[in-house]
Amino acid sequence: MVVYIDLIFIVNLLIDGILLALTAWMRRIRPRLWRVACSSLLGAMYVVMMFVPELSFLYTFLIKFMLSLMMIWIAFGYASLQEYIRNLGAFYIVNFAIAGGIIGFHYFLQSSGELFEGIWYSATGGLSFELKVGFWFACIAFFVVVFAFKAVQTTKRKTESRETLLAPVTVWIGSTKVQCTGLLDTGNQLSDPLTRTPVMVMEASLWERELPPGWSDKLMGGEPDKLIMEADVSAFAWQDRLRLVPYRGVNRGAAFMLAIKPDMIRIELGGMAYETTKVLIGLDGGRLSGDRAYRAIIHPGLIEGEGMPIAAGGCDAANAEGGMMAHEQEAERTVG
Repeated sequence: MVVYIDLIFIVNLLIDGILLALTAWMRRIRPRLWRVACSSLLGAMYVVMMFVPELSFLYTFLIKFMLSLMMIWIAFGYASLQEYIRNLGAFYIVNFAIAGGIIGFHYFLQSSGELFEGIWYSATGGLSFELKVGFWFACIAFFVVVFAFKAVQTTKRKTESRETLLAPVTVWIGSTKVQCTGLLDTGNQLSDPLTRTPVMVMEASLWERELPPGWSDKLMGGEPDKLIMEADVSAFAWQDRLRLVPYRGVNRGAAFMLAIKPDMIRIELGGMAYETTKVLIGLDGGRLSGDRAYRAIIHPGLIEGEGMPIAAGGCDAANAEGGMMAHEQEAERTVG
């Protein structure tokens, strides 16, 4: 058997560098390139030493563990014991995940005959498995698993980041109450140009029972200004609440959005509840989220005021209902 030590050294140098870079990416740190290169060089040199019979004593659990400690120290330094342990744990998680992915990928491509040929019983009756992975197969599978691992972690980070901006939303219009999950969009500056009232966009399907028949489907086609002119809104109970808000979309000219003036809305975010009456509900005919994780876009101006701490046990919901009733009674007294 011919062993190309230089090829083994280069491949292990590259693999160690990728594993360390992936560890740094998981920990969200930016190590210096020369430190990662030196750490990778140490790991590659250790693999080459296995071909020297006189150095066989180095291949023990204790030596391997000490080597990993040195590699982490060289690559990321030592800021504190807590940070060092976290870096070491992330390094082992990345290694185990990649190694497990390569083994799983190998068994996935094996036939039943090849699989059973690698199973044998020891003299004591124990069941053992023999794993034979080709060099080039291991290299190709390594990069495939690395890209898959990074893609999964990236998706997880995006989901976690989005969940911090999700908030329960409740809207009251008369005796109608609509609840959904909204996404806080800090870049949303849509407001009524005349009154500067912020607009919170919601899916029109949430209001399908209250809207005239067919409006929800027609809003999907756009041009709500034509919808109002062509439709008979005289029988619509909320005709006095309808507004047309001009806006400019991405890669398109000026357009209008159909909006409704609610009595009050309530947003719960970060342990605080925000209530306001100065808001418009813009109706969008499509889906705001493909996975229905949220069905409303929250204007950042709606949570700029002073919020109320959310009480446990549903007391806050009762207080909101009471506040809504008080608001309606005050409106009745004003009209009278």
